[in-house]
Amino acid sequence: MHKNRSLKTEMFFRLVIPLIFFVIIDAVLSYFVTLHYVDEAYDRWLLDSARSLTQEIKVREGKVFVELPPAALEIFKWDEQDKTYFKITSSEQDILAGDQLVPEPLGPETDWSQPIYFNDKIYGEPVRVVSMLITLDKTPERIFVHVAETLNKRKAMMTDILLADMIPQIVLVLITGIYLLTGLKKGLKPLHLLADQIAQRSSRDLSPIPETHVFLEVRTLTDTINELLEAHTQAIATQQRFIANAAHQLRTPLAGLKLQAERALRELDLSTMQPALRQIQNSADRMSHLTTQLLVLARSEPISGGYELLPVDLCQLARKTCMDWVPKALQRNMELSFECREESLYVQGAEILLQELLANLLDNAISYGYDNGNILVKLNRYPVPCLTVEDDGPGIPDTEIDRVFERFYRIPGSPGNGCGLGLAIVTEIADLHKARFELSKSGIKGGTRIDLIFEQ
Repeated sequence: MHKNRSLKTEMFFRLVIPLIFFVIIDAVLSYFVTLHYVDEAYDRWLLDSARSLTQEIKVREGKVFVELPPAALEIFKWDEQDKTYFKITSSEQDILAGDQLVPEPLGPETDWSQPIYFNDKIYGEPVRVVSMLITLDKTPERIFVHVAETLNKRKAMMTDILLADMIPQIVLVLITGIYLLTGLKKGLKPLHLLADQIAQRSSRDLSPIPETHVFLEVRTLTDTINELLEAHTQAIATQQRFIANAAHQLRTPLAGLKLQAERALRELDLSTMQPALRQIQNSADRMSHLTTQLLVLARSEPISGGYELLPVDLCQLARKTCMDWVPKALQRNMELSFECREESLYVQGAEILLQELLANLLDNAISYGYDNGNILVKLNRYPVPCLTVEDDGPGIPDTEIDRVFERFYRIPGSPGNGCGLGLAIVTEIADLHKARFELSKSGIKGGTRIDLIFEQ
């Protein structure tokens, strides 16, 4: 099971690890810088020791020799921390004085114009060596002075400098880490308070989350949650309104069914039962139609949200739907025409809902139109896809245009057994497809024209 990481821990390590990394880089750089300057300082002292030996080199009667009294030698080699070795050699006489084991620079091409420094070992112990060439006026011999010293003072000084440099930095990192940890804990406290407030809420409390004491970076999260709560509140309100409307509308045909059934049961003769049975049939037809409309409305409302908009051939869908409604149009001697100059016309939509939309428009045109009337379904591609349903019926009065889109509203005196949901369903489906819905007078004898414009 995946374990969620702590935001505090994540931020702490993201801040402290780079700091530790920089301290390590600084330590490495400090080491080499300190090594350079320690070597430079002690190399000068080592060179001074070598030059002090050159003062003891004498020339007498053309012969080079070294006068180094024991007291002077003891002073030269005296050191509390390091051991000092030296060797003086001549190109003609080999070793003039000193220790045989003191190393010399290797290679015949050594440049003796400057003192030469190098590292080596004496008796297995690391040493720093300086070698220099001395030329005397009274002899053609080449005199070489080599002085070696162990590295204890250098190491001690490097340790002191590095500790003096690193200890404050390590302490600073520790203090910074403690400060960051404390700061993160205090900084994330509003988030914990916000989480506690949400956790203590009732499942029915969908009020917006208060944004007091919320960081700007968290405001985006709270705004998104508040938008979700608002959408959920609207969805619940829509669902409750739908349930209330459905219960109200279904109650009437059910009461009629019960009343007519009781009436039919009281009759003994079949002929006297027929009016009640016809009323039962009408009530059943009306309830069936109403139930179908309510289910379509429920599918098209925002609370469903389960439809994926895919490419739909509107031309093929409209042609098939018109063919399905031809028998009902023929029952009233109506002419149902379909016109589309394109072989195919694709829009992004839900095929089932678009079919229901057109079916409701055709149902209204057939139910409220004149006998022997005309209905035209037309598709246009340019400038944007448009579905038009036009009839030559009585039309919709201007005073009723704003109300015909309300649920369960019917124009007074309208024929048929409609329930006032047709245009409401069309509006819901159009909104779901982000299509523009226009209602106007038809050019065919002043009937009704409905345009569904897909602005995708």
